[in-house]
Amino acid sequence: MTTARRTTRKFRVGNAYIGGDAPVLIQTMTATKTTDVSATAASVKTLAEAGAGLVRVAVDSPNDAKALAEIRRLTLGVANISVDLQENFRLAEAVAPYVDKIRYNPGHLGRLEPELSWQKKVEFLVETARANDCALRVGVNCGSVDPVKLARYKELVAQNGGVAPEGESVFAPLLESALEHVDFLDSLNFDRYCVSIKDSDPETVVLANRRFAELRPQIPLHLGVTEAGAPPRGVLKSRLALETLLNEGIGETLRVSLTVEANRKTEEIEAGRAILANVAAGTVVDPATKLPALNVVSCPSCSRVQNGRFVELARRLEAAAEFARDYPLKIATMGCRVNGPGETDDADVGLWCGADRVNLKSGGELVGAFGYDEIVDKALELLREKIREYDAKHAQN
Repeated sequence: MTTARRTTRKFRVGNAYIGGDAPVLIQTMTATKTTDVSATAASVKTLAEAGAGLVRVAVDSPNDAKALAEIRRLTLGVANISVDLQENFRLAEAVAPYVDKIRYNPGHLGRLEPELSWQKKVEFLVETARANDCALRVGVNCGSVDPVKLARYKELVAQNGGVAPEGESVFAPLLESALEHVDFLDSLNFDRYCVSIKDSDPETVVLANRRFAELRPQIPLHLGVTEAGAPPRGVLKSRLALETLLNEGIGETLRVSLTVEANRKTEEIEAGRAILANVAAGTVVDPATKLPALNVVSCPSCSRVQNGRFVELARRLEAAAEFARDYPLKIATMGCRVNGPGETDDADVGLWCGADRVNLKSGGELVGAFGYDEIVDKALELLREKIREYDAKHAQN
């Protein structure tokens, strides 16, 4: 039985609303190069027409920001646009006049101007948002957690024999970061924002967002499973988290992040609509549904992808690794340098893709860089090595 939607703050994003009595807003993101103005503007229009209440565009450079101004002109009145800022918070000033919402990542604020406190950087973002009638999203992500909080959590685990101490949890650094930024934004009397707490594990997404909703019930939540991967597995992962939370009345906006080509991004919207329909009909997926032990994750394609073969590579590797489905290992395939290095650190087999070569990692260690034609074989070699290590370890027990 579906629990009634909780009542949160309500704020405007362009001509749409998030929170309060507003319907759950479906979001997605373009995967064309932002500097390809005609292609990105066409994608924004297509996604809006398919049902996206908000379309996110990545901006990493002044050239991207310049292109965004033209994209806005070509899509004005058709779509609400959000901008995705990762490492360069200063770009907010250049893009704010052309967007309705700015997403920033607390874990990336320290990369530019490290001598400046994160509080000063957030103050800059708030001032910029206020001056340009923009909303904000605090986007906390498992692959780019505040390094100070992550290090403290890892130290606690190490001191406790490799397990989380009582009262701590795997999502503690994510939750702590979200709460810290919420409290600071409120101290600035800025309330046009929502929060996302994303992980590649559906159960962690449920636990973290459920806890946040208990602690800060007034704050609208953007729901999503990061790096859910290619369909159909990526859709199932998203359903497990999002349908569970929405069924509990938690969640004011959502995105289903899928590893698909730019011309298939409408599938994210279709999946989001299906999730909302399932919740409304009371036909949500059983939260106890088991996924394969092998955790295969890959980021949703976006404009930061340097080689279009990334999506095909992610699908090929997932299919080729099916023989290992019963092993509790992790394969991560990431499409760019922004998130790739950090979001493969906890993978047994990690790949982050460059323009011509793919970096292969085992945990935080670089194994080597290989061409797109040879990387699947190299990754499978590493996977088989990890399986042998796993079997040897458990044969001794």
